[in-house]
Amino acid sequence: MRSFLIAVTGLMLLGAQGPGAQTIAFNRVEVGQPEIFVAASDGSNEHPLLPNPDRDYDAIWSPDGKSIVFTSERNGSADLFQVKPDGSGLKALTTDPAYDDQAAFSPDGQKLVFVSTRDGGNANLWILDLTSRRIQRLTTGAGGDFRPSWSHDGKWIAFSSGRGKPMPFSEGRWERLQLADLYIVHPDGSGLKKVPGNQDFCGSPKWKGDSRHLVAYCMTAQQTLANRIANPGPGNDTRLMSVDTMTGASTEMPAVGVKINPSPLDQNEIGYIRKDTPDAGIYYLSGRRGPRGPIRTASWSPDGNLVVFHKRVPGTPVPLRKAFSGDSNYELQIASGGTLPSFNRSGTQFITTGFPNGRASLSAITVTTVATGAAQVVYQDKTSNALAGSWSSDGRKIIFGIGEFAAFFDGFHSEFLKPGDRIEGGAKVALVNADGTGFQELTSGAGNNAFPSFSPDGKRFVYRTFSREDNGLRIMDLDTRAVTNLTDGYDNFPLWSPRGDLIMFARLSGGTYDVYTIKPDGSSLRRLTNGKGNDAHMAWSPDGEYIAFASSRMGFKDEAAYTDAPQPYGEIFVMRFDGTGVEQLTDNQWEDGAPGWRGVPVRQVASGSLTAR
Repeated sequence: MRSFLIAVTGLMLLGAQGPGAQTIAFNRVEVGQPEIFVAASDGSNEHPLLPNPDRDYDAIWSPDGKSIVFTSERNGSADLFQVKPDGSGLKALTTDPAYDDQAAFSPDGQKLVFVSTRDGGNANLWILDLTSRRIQRLTTGAGGDFRPSWSHDGKWIAFSSGRGKPMPFSEGRWERLQLADLYIVHPDGSGLKKVPGNQDFCGSPKWKGDSRHLVAYCMTAQQTLANRIANPGPGNDTRLMSVDTMTGASTEMPAVGVKINPSPLDQNEIGYIRKDTPDAGIYYLSGRRGPRGPIRTASWSPDGNLVVFHKRVPGTPVPLRKAFSGDSNYELQIASGGTLPSFNRSGTQFITTGFPNGRASLSAITVTTVATGAAQVVYQDKTSNALAGSWSSDGRKIIFGIGEFAAFFDGFHSEFLKPGDRIEGGAKVALVNADGTGFQELTSGAGNNAFPSFSPDGKRFVYRTFSREDNGLRIMDLDTRAVTNLTDGYDNFPLWSPRGDLIMFARLSGGTYDVYTIKPDGSSLRRLTNGKGNDAHMAWSPDGEYIAFASSRMGFKDEAAYTDAPQPYGEIFVMRFDGTGVEQLTDNQWEDGAPGWRGVPVRQVASGSLTAR
């Protein structure tokens, strides 16, 4: 297990091929912190499993009832741990820096099948022998394999998989839908077959006692977007299905709501989780109730009397929280209190877009001081949302957009079925001093103008526009207010290089978003990424040599309904300014995005370790 980078020198020293500044903050879409609890099956006597919980989730009971295996990020990346039901005897089972999760026991309790991104980055199934600790691959390929389950006779492992499936855009949106089929395979890797069926998505298969029938939850492709958030809206009920693995014949079981994580408990009883109601939690097909709250996975003891589960509990917000990094040359931090973190050149403050008074108010531009954690709202409009602030190079001014921005702030309700829909009532680029004074609007007209970025000399800025006439990037001269067309594509998120020689942006072309650069005079257009997913939300390193960006190229790592995130597959990557040297830094099932590169404050630079720029 790679440990977190703690030493102060790690913030200052250059890696073998690393950029001048090595701290990257980003947003992780989280709804509270996952914590594991144990309770009676009816919800009584609920208590934490561990005395010191630390981002623990996806717990399962061993067949003999003497231990519980779960996933934890307590040592950095997601790994498997084992503990006794009373919380004693905690030990790590895996220590790979990859993502390990979603374990299931063999019937004899001697082996685990689990999901891992080791050896290639895609979510595949692996088997761990608990005695020898030998680990071997079970499945291969792209698309993602999820939520495995071992048959009672030990002959089969069932799982859901996106293999061979596309990841289409949701209708009128940019989030990807998740399509998945049910598969079974022998534990030695032979006999892989898809379970016949005609559903867009079926997941979390669990075996009935006959080792032939599976219980799973199914839904339409479009519902995989609606049901992945914390509180799905009405009209998105999933279906609990009993499926014959040999013939594909299926029977729907009577239950209402958005149901996930079904588990056969005896011949007639099934426990499941419902997440679409104020009274969310564990339900039973018989009508009984179990533990309540924002529960996401559950596993019952062999006798069915106890249940172990994880649910979301309130976390302790801090402005910047250390996160696991796949490369110790880069320290990663999760920025809270808002989205789209952007640091001033000294790294002492950062801007976020957020809601100071909760969702009841409009979004604001907030400046947070790193050393103290103090946050100050520098601009909040009375009728419009503020979005995506960016600093001038001298740290004195902040430029941002103001408008409706329904695409960002109204959940999944807005759809953009034609280019003109992106106007959304229009938006303007505005400017304010870093202390909140001197507000002025810089652009005019009916178009949607947003995501501005200053040139290094502060005399110009680049921004994106969506209008009735055209789309693309524009450059405005702050003195003359003259506007120059830079591009005419479906382009977004422009950022001027600190060196001034390039502007990077994300372009939608051929069904994916990719990162491009262009010179400010409109020459030398260059495509830097060509991933299978979306590449966007970029940030320059302070010296302009490197780019951090978010990408969905590694696909899903879990069934989307469990993560409560719009895009539960985003990872943070870095590359050189010319698109070479691409490296993945995060590896988990959460949605990571919107990186902001933090410069090293002068006072932190050790003598001789860096040359001040």
